[in-house]
Amino acid sequence: MTTAPLTLHWPTEDDTARAARAIGANMQPGDVILLEGDVGAGKTHLARALIQSLMTEPEDVPSPTFTLVQIYDTRNGPLWHTDLYRISADTEIDELGLFDAFETAMCLVEWPDRLGMMTPKHALTISIETQGDARSARLSWTDPRWANRLNEVAHSA
Repeated sequence: MTTAPLTLHWPTEDDTARAARAIGANMQPGDVILLEGDVGAGKTHLARALIQSLMTEPEDVPSPTFTLVQIYDTRNGPLWHTDLYRISADTEIDELGLFDAFETAMCLVEWPDRLGMMTPKHALTISIETQGDARSARLSWTDPRWANRLNEVAHSA
């Protein structure tokens, strides 16, 4: 089942963070969010706001560009934030343990194109584009669980 994409406009970084918090509020283990966009589009900003909204204690949320994976304990369960930009082979992804995390943890994946055929079918894809200082995001999914969860996000935009 394919659904029509949801397009949101985020004029400011605060709007992006607000949407991230609304998306994160309903996340649970087994949820995967794929973050697409050019360098500087706001993928890490969105991920950071989402992660911080789920933390029980405030914590710095660095970009996982060089560590590849950052794992957080959140009130909704473990959350993996990964950046696959520097990945060049499928075996490297497998070594991260990411495929197990797709089933047992919440996952935010930057540069998901590196997953290729291993992309989870149940994932929510958020494609971010910049327009000056503003951002536009196209949210798409095939798993029906996302439609109800994104209702609040659509109405807060």
